[in-house]
Amino acid sequence: MITATNIRAHAVNTVAWLASAQATIVVPVYQRQYRWDIGGCEQLLSDIRAVADRDADQMHFIGSILSAADSSSPRSGDDTEEWVLIDGQQRITTLMLLVAALFHTIRDEDAALAAELERVLLHAATGDTKLRPHREWAGAFRDVVVGAADGVPAPSRFADNYAFFRSQISADDVARVWRGLQRLEHVAISLGTGANAQQIFESLNSTGEPLRDHELIHNYVLMGLSHAEQLVIEDEYWAAIERSTGDHIASFWAHYLVMVGGREVATTASGRGVYDVFRTHFPRLDPVALRTLAEQWRSFAQLYATLLDPKGEPDPEIRARLHYLNTFARGMYPLVMALYARHRAGEIERNDFLSVLDDLQSLLLRRDVVSVGSDRLVARLVRASREGIGALAAAISRQTPSDDRVRVALKHSPLPHPEYVLSRLADVDPAQDDLVIDHVFPPAPSDDWTGGDGRRWKDYSEDEQNSHRALAATLGNLALLEEPLAAQVFDADFPDKRTVYGRSSMTVTQPLASIERWGTAAISGRSAELAQQVMTLWRRRGPLVIDDDGLTPILDAIPRRGWPRGWEREFSYVEYVGEHWEVPDIKYLFNRVFKRLWADRRDAVIAYCSRRGGPVYNERAWNGDWDSLDDDHHLYMGWDSRYMMAAVQGVLEEAGLAPEVFVKYSYIGQIM
Repeated sequence: MITATNIRAHAVNTVAWLASAQATIVVPVYQRQYRWDIGGCEQLLSDIRAVADRDADQMHFIGSILSAADSSSPRSGDDTEEWVLIDGQQRITTLMLLVAALFHTIRDEDAALAAELERVLLHAATGDTKLRPHREWAGAFRDVVVGAADGVPAPSRFADNYAFFRSQISADDVARVWRGLQRLEHVAISLGTGANAQQIFESLNSTGEPLRDHELIHNYVLMGLSHAEQLVIEDEYWAAIERSTGDHIASFWAHYLVMVGGREVATTASGRGVYDVFRTHFPRLDPVALRTLAEQWRSFAQLYATLLDPKGEPDPEIRARLHYLNTFARGMYPLVMALYARHRAGEIERNDFLSVLDDLQSLLLRRDVVSVGSDRLVARLVRASREGIGALAAAISRQTPSDDRVRVALKHSPLPHPEYVLSRLADVDPAQDDLVIDHVFPPAPSDDWTGGDGRRWKDYSEDEQNSHRALAATLGNLALLEEPLAAQVFDADFPDKRTVYGRSSMTVTQPLASIERWGTAAISGRSAELAQQVMTLWRRRGPLVIDDDGLTPILDAIPRRGWPRGWEREFSYVEYVGEHWEVPDIKYLFNRVFKRLWADRRDAVIAYCSRRGGPVYNERAWNGDWDSLDDDHHLYMGWDSRYMMAAVQGVLEEAGLAPEVFVKYSYIGQIM
């Protein structure tokens, strides 16, 4: 048997490894500082609780921990061995903070358990911490784990994450979390003096491409199953999902999660935002429930395939409208997929489904015409659809620009999706390959081009030329032509074009043959005439009540990781149940919402905090940034921005006020 002489690797129980270690685990000088945020701590705690609730033989693997002996630097006063932590600092540090939170929560109530926890944290002989971070942060870490001399640890990421763990774990929950901690395992890799630590570190962290969201979901779904169960799910369900969605499998999962959650799903810097949301929706996937879920996923994947290519839809009117919607990309797929499934199940009448598909086209076209984006719009429509077709129609109407606004934009702004618009006006299939858009006045005319008034382009004044160019891409200057005819009119004078336009079978183009002169007045006149047809075909239903286009529902507000640059000026203002609040950032909003609801809807705050584990507590149970709600209740303010946004959204949902709260992003907030 051939063995390596400079590298030893073996699987160990993580807590037992920490508790039994006689060495001090040292973070080397070159390591980056501790960076885990509350989001990472929240996921770790969720994983630990999940494994605690499983069978006793189920364990949770946290990866590999790479260390090397450093006998050249013994600690002063003793000969305690030191191990340099090359890879695993973030995980080990966070676990130590969690153990410290358990220890401080239980030490006055359960001496035996407190002693077990203390063995993980401290050397019995010296009372020093078993983990020693970089010297610049070692004091801050010790202040949190052991306790600051003055009782108030300095602000740090250690203190923030420790405070999070304290807030989430009650005395009754300590035993459960400790049980989960004892089921963590890792591969301990120890290096001898001849091993190249940097090369090994790079090999562990730089091999291959990182897994994508849908690959992580695939692994997560199959991981806890037996081999036979994996084959069933893979063959009967997952393979069918892949066949249906093809190269769009990643977007399918993102759209599916928006559909089931009614919340936007954003990608993250780590590239696993969709996967993280999936795990939140499906924290446990036992084999019995998994088969039911897998059938649902397969069914929606088949619907998704029809959205991507509607030719498989047997109903010609539905098929045509699905084709039309694809003009505007796939942003509305989460909503359409949900409605499509309900229609096929007989829950939505065919005419209602067709009306919604028409309304969505009107919404998207009109917003494109007036240059208003439709990003982060679908989630609120998904939520509205759950209240019925009437509520959905009203929600769509609120976001659909008015006739007057669209009419002005059609006159002065370039027409978006011209092939789609003119084909629909001509009542022909926009997918026809032999139809071409012709600019009646060419965007780049020759010096001798004429509009039929006897003057050449070179004779136009500079202002006249600029006026013509400004209208070149507007509705009134565009003609839909058959390809052979379009070849005859390319860059031709308008008098020559008139004859060709008259031979076209396109009803939207034929009237151009009766116009004698072409200029800005003719373009504007035709724009006004066609705009009226646009208003009729892409109608806006419902009363004229339009949301401010710059307001974002609080449930669709963007969660930020940590405290990104510019966070202090993220918002211009907030609309709270009809009130205008000058609120510049999430910390300010967090404080104000909880104080307001404590006065108006205390029951909702108590219910939310009871279920979530904070952020309101009966006492200031640990040091940090607090604010008082009254003499007996305190609001902890030491969270990161992502946690604060989630808490604001959650407590407003609990109070039933979330639909009436909006944020207005500042310029800085829009580019963050």
